[in-house]
Amino acid sequence: MTTWTDRTADRPLSLTAPSGIDRAAHHRLDEAWLAAAWSHPTTRVFVVSGGQVLIDDTPDGRTELVMTPAFEAPVTETHRYFLGTDDDGVSYFALQKDSLPGRMDQSARPAGLREAGLLLSPRDAGLMVHAVALENWQRLHRFCSRCGERTVIAAAGHIRRCPACGAEHYPRTDPAVIMAVTDKDDRILLGRQVHWPEGRFSTLAGFVEPGESIEQSVRREVFEEAGVTVGDVEYVASQPWPFPSSLMLGFIARATSSEIDVDGEEIEEARWFSRDDLTAAFESGEVLAPYGISIAARLIELWYGRPLPRPVP
Repeated sequence: MTTWTDRTADRPLSLTAPSGIDRAAHHRLDEAWLAAAWSHPTTRVFVVSGGQVLIDDTPDGRTELVMTPAFEAPVTETHRYFLGTDDDGVSYFALQKDSLPGRMDQSARPAGLREAGLLLSPRDAGLMVHAVALENWQRLHRFCSRCGERTVIAAAGHIRRCPACGAEHYPRTDPAVIMAVTDKDDRILLGRQVHWPEGRFSTLAGFVEPGESIEQSVRREVFEEAGVTVGDVEYVASQPWPFPSSLMLGFIARATSSEIDVDGEEIEEARWFSRDDLTAAFESGEVLAPYGISIAARLIELWYGRPLPRPVP
């Protein structure tokens, strides 16, 4: 019998470690303060485009966001997002552009969160996930849901206002549950989505529906996708997941049935694995591990007892 504890402090989830950035939300409506922060010589700026940023490798082996002083940043009239300040008083902004700027030295490269989130420092990863989430929301919510009028950006990128009806719209975050389901024999239930490559297995997951608790959502999703009923549900940790706008809520769930009946629409295959089964499947290549940036990998590791093999892209 396994006793579950939250061991994420020993090995923090990607995108969740303390970033050292104060989002300083009280400054977002202070146009004079924002203008002064933008013009300050210590302010740092980076561009986000289509969920990507520029990253660069340093001589000492680190990977960093490519940031510039504000006076060197590309020009943009409205898509300038204030992300916060650090302990030294440095302010950080992201600029949303249609494309990433070129680099004369050719050493920087574009990267999305799935790559950069594993490489960047907690500060840079925190800044990037904030910027990518805002960019996703801004691109998808340009019109008022009340009257259809085009909205305008306010609060340094954190509000869109409708000039016609006065409605204010805020960045959207969709709660989603993701769960490692175990049975009475301490096996884990892993599934493969229909659009995943052959052999890629992971934990089950799904969105919380209106009027539903997260525990109810765990039980419903597992039954809908795999036909397995769930009893006890225990929260483990959460992870921001702006693809485009989710917050993943991670759980360990105890199954009260073992017969599998996949839905065939979202989940093509699901299987119970013992630790020996999963080890053999990894070694033979029959099963590919989920990507290390995801909370899915950590949930499986909590049950598995050791790090998963690095996934094949």
